[in-house]
Order: sequence, then C-alpha cells, then structure tokens
Amino acid sequence: MRKSTEKSPSHSSRRIKPALSPEARENQMISLAVDLAERQLIEGTASSQVITHYLKLGTMKEQLEREKLEKENELLKAKTEALQSAQHIEELYADAIKAMRSYSGDGNDECE
Repeated sequence: MRKSTEKSPSHSSRRIKPALSPEARENQMISLAVDLAERQLIEGTASSQVITHYLKLGTMKEQLEREKLEKENELLKAKTEALQSAQHIEELYADAIKAMRSYSGDGNDECE
C-alpha cells in the first residue's frame, strides 16, 4: 500500500531557510518546538509534561527566579565595567607619572 504524501491540516508546510550558525539552528528548533506545543495546547492534545512546563512558567517563583537572573546579569556587567574602568585609570596614572618624570628633568626612561 502506498503512503499518502498529503500533510495533515495541523502540520505546517512552510520551508525554513537553513541556519548559518549552530546558535541560529538551535533557535530555529526552539521556535518550532514552541509552535508545536502551542498547537497541541490549542487542540487539547498536549502531554502532561508540556502543560506542566507552561504552567510552571506562569508561577510567581519562576518570575522571581527570572528577575533574579536578570539582576545577576546586570551585576556582572557592572563589575566588568568597573574592572575595565579601574584598568583605564591605572593606565592614566602611569602615563601621568611618566609625564611628570619627563617634566622634572629626569631623563631616565629606563624606569619603564
């Protein structure tokens, strides 16, 4: 018996452009999985795992954890910027000391 090549109405027949990087491919797969989960939820065919996953996303605990992660990311960015700023200040001080030595008539550039 021959298999039918017709696609069910719920199956998407759209073509996806090939991803240019592994990260882009991963994002495509995530998007497809979320689309499928949405379709299953709408049709009432979603598994208990899918339902539980999306229910957990809506809890206060999940929202607080997401907010905490965002704040931690902001803190890491601020620390990185502070370290870069401190390094820049050290370079400015070194340049200032070098300039003061040359102005004072100390011709020794061997201290560098």
